[in-house]
Amino acid sequence: MECRMPSVWSILGLATAIKVLLVPAYKSTDFEVHRNWMAITYSLPTSKWYTESTSEWTLDYPPFFAWFEWALAQAASWADPAMLEVPRLNYASHATVAFQRGSVIVSEVALLAAAWWACRSLGRRAQSLALALVALHPGLIMVDHIHFQYNGILLGIFVASMAALRDGQHLLGAALFAVLLNFKHIFLYAAPVYFVFLLRHYCRGRSAPSRFLLLGCIVAAVFLLSMGPFVTRGQAGQLASRLFPFDRGLVHAYWAPNFWALYAAADKVLAAAVRRSGRWLPPTARMTGGLVGTAAFEVLPPVGSRATALVTLVAMAPCLLHTWRFPNPARFPQAALHCTLVSFFFGYHVHEKAILMVLVPGAVFVVHEAHPALANRFFFLTTLGTYSLFPLLYRPEEYSIKVLLLVLYTASAPQLLSWQLGTPSRLHTLPGAYLWGLVGVEAASSWILPYLLGSRLPFLPLALVSCYCAVGMGAALIWSSFSYISPPEPKRAPH
Repeated sequence: MECRMPSVWSILGLATAIKVLLVPAYKSTDFEVHRNWMAITYSLPTSKWYTESTSEWTLDYPPFFAWFEWALAQAASWADPAMLEVPRLNYASHATVAFQRGSVIVSEVALLAAAWWACRSLGRRAQSLALALVALHPGLIMVDHIHFQYNGILLGIFVASMAALRDGQHLLGAALFAVLLNFKHIFLYAAPVYFVFLLRHYCRGRSAPSRFLLLGCIVAAVFLLSMGPFVTRGQAGQLASRLFPFDRGLVHAYWAPNFWALYAAADKVLAAAVRRSGRWLPPTARMTGGLVGTAAFEVLPPVGSRATALVTLVAMAPCLLHTWRFPNPARFPQAALHCTLVSFFFGYHVHEKAILMVLVPGAVFVVHEAHPALANRFFFLTTLGTYSLFPLLYRPEEYSIKVLLLVLYTASAPQLLSWQLGTPSRLHTLPGAYLWGLVGVEAASSWILPYLLGSRLPFLPLALVSCYCAVGMGAALIWSSFSYISPPEPKRAPH
């Protein structure tokens, strides 16, 4: 039986209704962060944007995002001018909440438009499928519309950039990526594969020098437009210190599910074993004593930002070398998302929310590629990655919401994708069994361990979630690597 896709307007209507209903839900400190950034950019001259420190949440995104906050502030001044006063910390009037929540919904149009544009060659039904997978993605709803962030506009630029390069629009793709880096520099995760692909596929032949020069001028012009006003005022050092605070430590307060979560957990296990043997260890590490703070390891050697950068590049090397040898535009989005996943898994001080950089664009390109293997990997990774975000929403009020969002998406996404593939999308036994293991992890971390431990070892449930998900992330990374360097599978024609 053919799967009937809902209409575009019904998809958008359902997604918008869900997000509007979540307006009163929990909001993290990121809500105050962005309110403060609007106040800074509205109330102060540009010369003080990266030096103002009334709040602990200082502006630490690149200038294009600062100008985005400035644009929001112009509209916010009509909703509630008091939210734009810098000294008014932790201000959250009803008008402020409604405006900031609404601005996230409106700015997400950039992502929806990019998803629609990226699948334009496939027809209206495939575009509707991509729109549904993105607009209703549970991870994006949890992070942007509950926890509170503005990932929609950033991921929209990322999707558009990858789609442009896939379609042979090299200069547009490079310009969009340069713009993206000046919105949020974490997208440097994908920069190596962008550089390799453009150098190998665009800058070639007799016109290679002129093309390289043109490409460099476009990228330089974007950076000059963004950074120039601040550099000319002598703020280059201040801007760099805000954008790259390397003193934050290897792991975030809640460990992202990556290699360093396993490394930190191993340090704890080794430290406990050493103490049981009767040897004394100085109490230097406090990484798992709660939700905040960073410190050194007790047994394993410390790991700095340079070491993680080296490990990341080594892990990227097979993909980069394959891209250099076979710079296939059709496979560029897969390469870019793979390198982003590598950076998430081995990067320095990675936030758990960064997994959205892989999951949400992956929802767009899995529709465009229509390969069963890619669909299976997307389903595995998006289920695992979304579940790893559960600890962000720790209040009982949001518990049923996050569970329902994930369950409904994982139940419906394979059915929708099966239409595009022309065959049912099913995971193999081992990945499927691993995902079912999330039920046990959730029961242990949310119910059993808190009941047994009480207020003792508050880090243990979080560490369990991080480490279990980290194992799956590592498996997905290996899966992705072998999939990319192997010959592409033939597409299945949709019914």
